[in-house]
Amino acid sequence: MQKSHEEHIESVEAQATADPRATDTSQQYDEAETRRILRKVDIRLVPALTVMYLLAFIDRSNIGNAKVAGMNQDLGLTGAQYNIALTVFFIPYALFEVPCNVILKLTKPSLWLPSIVLTWGVVLTCMGLVKNFEGLVVARFFLGVAEAGFFPGATYLLTIWYKRYEVQTRMIIFFAGASLSGAFSGLLAFAIQHMDGVAGLGGWAWIFILEGIATVFVALPLYWLLPDSPATASFLTEEEKRFLILRLENETGSSRGRVTNDDKISGRHVLDALKDWRIYIAVIIYWGNSIGVYAFAFTIPTVIRELGYSAANAQLLTIPIYVCAMICATVASIASDRQQNRSSYIIGGCAAASLGFIALLASPKPELPGLTYGFIFLAASGLYSFIVPTICWIGNNMAPSSKRAVGMAALISGGNLGGIIGSNIFLENEQPRYWTGYGFCLGILVCSIISTLVLRWAYHRENIERDNMSEESRAAVSERELMELGDRSPYFRYVL
Repeated sequence: MQKSHEEHIESVEAQATADPRATDTSQQYDEAETRRILRKVDIRLVPALTVMYLLAFIDRSNIGNAKVAGMNQDLGLTGAQYNIALTVFFIPYALFEVPCNVILKLTKPSLWLPSIVLTWGVVLTCMGLVKNFEGLVVARFFLGVAEAGFFPGATYLLTIWYKRYEVQTRMIIFFAGASLSGAFSGLLAFAIQHMDGVAGLGGWAWIFILEGIATVFVALPLYWLLPDSPATASFLTEEEKRFLILRLENETGSSRGRVTNDDKISGRHVLDALKDWRIYIAVIIYWGNSIGVYAFAFTIPTVIRELGYSAANAQLLTIPIYVCAMICATVASIASDRQQNRSSYIIGGCAAASLGFIALLASPKPELPGLTYGFIFLAASGLYSFIVPTICWIGNNMAPSSKRAVGMAALISGGNLGGIIGSNIFLENEQPRYWTGYGFCLGILVCSIISTLVLRWAYHRENIERDNMSEESRAAVSERELMELGDRSPYFRYVL
């Protein structure tokens, strides 16, 4: 009789934990063989997540391109109504992220994540058919519901495949999709808006419809392509599965003790995560990114147009900004993994973005448009450089996997509330200076730097206390209890 999905996972992971030959297997793979196995995982997992996130960010932010293409005029929107349409997305988007990751743990990624993509593709397609402000608000609300589970689910999925100083290099590859989405979105919008009048619809409507249909078609093969976990990966041999499971169980930061990705989620895990005060400090760091990034995504095409460029050229001129931001974010994340440091790179990204916003506040507008355009590069590059280290910092420092799933979702949920602020700080009556928008982004970045220093101090203090624990105190805890303690284990060391 064929084993069920759950029984198969338990069988493989039990062998990896208990079978002496499995322990030997973890030792027989040298560095070259380890890289070979990880490449197999990379090829199967990372491209799928990259495409999904590229679509996610395009589909939530293309409303900025639609505005430039004439949406506000056709729907009769005022500036305040446009900001409301931006804002309403983030309310369900933030509220449903934690429940979505709980569902992910109760089901499996290959079922849950493609279903999310399929749903938001359908919603976006329908957005192209709205006729008034009310219809746009309803569509944006349900787009927020549909997209809520993807980003926390995708970032969590990476943590059950890679060690703590491997995961960020992979995460930045798929997160680069967010940076590239600005470039693709501008390029697509530039081409699609020329369909204005086709079937009686505006060019802005075709932006939503065609990009929504493309998302639906991408979602369908993901049900078969997206892998769930090392224990069930059909593209790995049994020895390779056990090897991946063991190397992650032994990843405690102290070369002693164990953690687990095999835990079944319970109310205790949810409460443990939600009671961890360090998540809420990290939310402030996240706001430094989310407020600025969403404000940029929705406003930068308009800002560039106000420098004297045509609507079509404003779409195209967003492309180099996002390409540059992607390159900077990728370099910073890879360096963070190699140097095994998170906090320094978070502070560096915040500092660079702060300098960019100071320069934008000081630059004359619309005079010297080239200078203002250049300062946008600096601000965007800094903003995109520190969000992945922030997410990985919390993910690296939470165990077991159920607590990590909830904790990462709570971080992203709270952090994405910044999108509500970012949607409302660039005020039309302040154009082209945007004192409130640039000033608020600068202020929250300063708060992010302070929060990073506080969080680093807290993790460092806890590591020192555990280093000073007596061996008798550690020995009093059983192996099973150590696994259940997760990041509270005396052998667990926090990443700085």
